[in-house]
Amino acid sequence: MEDAQKIIVDFIQSKASSKSKFYFNDFLPLFPEMKAREVKKIMSELVKSEVLEYWSSGSTTMYGLKGAGKQAAAEHED
Repeated sequence: MEDAQKIIVDFIQSKASSKSKFYFNDFLPLFPEMKAREVKKIMSELVKSEVLEYWSSGSTTMYGLKGAGKQAAAEHED
């Protein structure tokens, strides 16, 4: 499980210069041998441990590193 979590975090960090939020389906090719449900469990664990966070546009949910991206900066403004 820890190896899979590291793969996910490394993938996000490798794309960080161009993108901060990702669809669930963006992660499935990283684990061709796993079913979507297994990948979802890994993603949920990363959210639960506050490594990743959900971002929702209202119609879709995306994942990103906690505190990363333009949206995170806007949410902390008073």
